[in-house]
Amino acid sequence: MSINSQTLSHTRVRCAIYTRKSTEEGLDMEYNSLDAQREAAEAYIASQRHEGWVALSELYDDGGFTGGNMERPALHRLIQDIEAGRVDMVVCYKVDRLSRSLLDFARLIEVFDRNNVSFVSVTQQFNTTTSMGRLILNILLSFAQFEREMISDRVRDKIAGAKRKGKFCGGSLPLGYDVDSQTHKLIVNSAEAETVRHIFKRYSELGSGLSVARELNARGITRKSWTTKKGITRPGKPWNGTYIYNVLNNRIYLGETKHKDKTYPGEHDAIVSKPLWDKVHAIIEHNPENGRRKHDAAPALLKGIVRCGHCGYAMYNTYTKRHGKVYRYYVCVKAAKSGYDSCPVKSVAAGEIEQAVIGQLRAVFETPEMTAQTYMQARAHEQQEMERLKEENTQSETNLAQLRAKVSELASSGKQDDDTQSEIRGLGGQIEKTLLKLTDINRELAMLESQRITQTDISDALNKLDPIWEELFPAEQMRVVQLLVEGVTVNCDGLDVRIRTDGLHSLVSELKGMDIEQPGIGVEHKIGSKA
Repeated sequence: MSINSQTLSHTRVRCAIYTRKSTEEGLDMEYNSLDAQREAAEAYIASQRHEGWVALSELYDDGGFTGGNMERPALHRLIQDIEAGRVDMVVCYKVDRLSRSLLDFARLIEVFDRNNVSFVSVTQQFNTTTSMGRLILNILLSFAQFEREMISDRVRDKIAGAKRKGKFCGGSLPLGYDVDSQTHKLIVNSAEAETVRHIFKRYSELGSGLSVARELNARGITRKSWTTKKGITRPGKPWNGTYIYNVLNNRIYLGETKHKDKTYPGEHDAIVSKPLWDKVHAIIEHNPENGRRKHDAAPALLKGIVRCGHCGYAMYNTYTKRHGKVYRYYVCVKAAKSGYDSCPVKSVAAGEIEQAVIGQLRAVFETPEMTAQTYMQARAHEQQEMERLKEENTQSETNLAQLRAKVSELASSGKQDDDTQSEIRGLGGQIEKTLLKLTDINRELAMLESQRITQTDISDALNKLDPIWEELFPAEQMRVVQLLVEGVTVNCDGLDVRIRTDGLHSLVSELKGMDIEQPGIGVEHKIGSKA
């Protein structure tokens, strides 16, 4: 009797039932779709009681969650329980209840296989322990994903068709319009429409978005306010130059709708006349303050790392042309949006600030403290990398021993069926991959051992950077600066430059052993090969 009890305990299959519904509609009913899915799964498990199947009491229900991704709380709990060894089989009403994405489902199956968990679909009657079950599963998932993509295509086509007919398809309401609750069409808000016309008229007279923004703010006129579906009022915010140009470039005020790069006649009434629109855009086209900042037409060594010390805002790179000569600047974002009188720093000449930063870098490179600090960080990085590789090596050797033991166990069992032979072949493939990984790890360890950086290497490398700096392309100079400078703060009375010493060891590795006098080698092959 005790032997029979042990056998039953050994064959007990713990089944987790997973249910899902895409919308929350009907979930508050006494008997809903999730209950129906669970009931069908429980009945199926009961029919397999002779195989030792037992339904777990834990509920894995995702109500109101799409199957197009894995961001579902109950699914996360299920995966955690699988990883903890509390589940032997996952049962769903249909495959697409678990996932509609073939890629996501493949990831889930990988989790199941890693933890020796099977998957069963009640209505499609297959499980992943058989090759036929896997084949059918992939076919069904392919159709589920195809259906989902077709739905997305239909939605996109519907929006495109509606835009071509001039319909408003939702989103943020533009200033000057409201939505009719019955027809869902845009209707003109007369008070806001006057503000829109005033913006166009005043810009045509002043030619400055910032000046128009100041006028509106001085008169207490804000951007559009609205009330959410939950009844929360969102008050309008103050104007700045950027939002003025957003209004001036919105073709909806001409009575048009836009889809991608095409425009169509809209169902709504225009607020601005075509002659006024053309006049404004003729000014915008020739106005340097037109909201279209010229960021990338000139190199910017400090792009993304320079900030205004007074406002705390980032500073972007721009330029102007006078008499055929280019003048580059870094401009405070707040000054550009709210007016130059709002920031005492405003803008700085790019060439001057860049030369100041490079001068500080050169001075720092010559100090013994920088050489010593870089050496310590380089050695710490090397040690960390070696420890990581050794840990990977130990884990791989353990995995290799386990795989070989499993192959030996199967080979000595005497089984000659197809499933056993297939499993042995699969294990052989894993052994081969593990051996290749071990080879790569040992090669990396040997390279680290043979290429350890010394203090002399660091000193020589830093000394080599200064003579070749002027020969580098702008993109290469920018990469070096981004690697070495954590941030630059521009104040009214000077600069604050923060050096990124932890990036020096990678630069030293590139410079180590480089012969700057060697003929036939371009600078781009010395430092810029990875730029």
